[in-house]
Amino acid sequence: MRPERGGYDGKNAAGFSAEGRGDRRAKYDGHMSEKPQWLIREDAGVPVLVALALRQALGIRVPADLPSLRDLPVRAHDAIEATPEIESQWLDYWDMTVEPRAHPSGVPLELVDGFDTLVALPASGAAELTAAIAPHAASSLQYARAAHDRYVSSVKSHTGGDSYRAYASAIAEFEREVGRRAHSFELNVQVLPFSQRGIWWIGALTVAVTDGLRRDIVAFDGAIRPIIGELA
Repeated sequence: MRPERGGYDGKNAAGFSAEGRGDRRAKYDGHMSEKPQWLIREDAGVPVLVALALRQALGIRVPADLPSLRDLPVRAHDAIEATPEIESQWLDYWDMTVEPRAHPSGVPLELVDGFDTLVALPASGAAELTAAIAPHAASSLQYARAAHDRYVSSVKSHTGGDSYRAYASAIAEFEREVGRRAHSFELNVQVLPFSQRGIWWIGALTVAVTDGLRRDIVAFDGAIRPIIGELA
């Protein structure tokens, strides 16, 4: 029989967080650090979506394996490509957006006008990117918020347990295959409207998965299992 894997924390406005451990107590009490634990956060983060919308608007080609977003114009092939400076500055901004704790800025950050509190760039060393993204503030925010709202609606249309079980099942299968409990790990999952179906590492502890793949229970189980295998 498939073992129970801790407690589901429930949905919130941004998605959900699922937590599990190697025993049947659902809540970690701070005194059982020797027990295997796992924490998976799923979202379609507005800051991440804004960063990708700006990438597409500016014609930035990196990360090379990451596809474009659906329902958002792609720059023409004959359009002027982003300069190396803008590309480098965007990559730094992308890393800070995806995993801010792992990529702190070496200088103070300043909010960029037009993006509310969603885009903050280094006060020095990001002048080219700051100027380049300014004309795209309204369109990128509109796209990101609409995509996020669609994700939230899709989560609310399913019970929290269904979302939780997608990960718990993959972890249980991994444990059966390797003959041991999963090690403690943390994973962030960004569910995004990419134009291609797949799953990609976008940080040390973060993957991006196409929304259509996430909704396909069988296919997602097969896609997420190797990811969990790398961490657990």
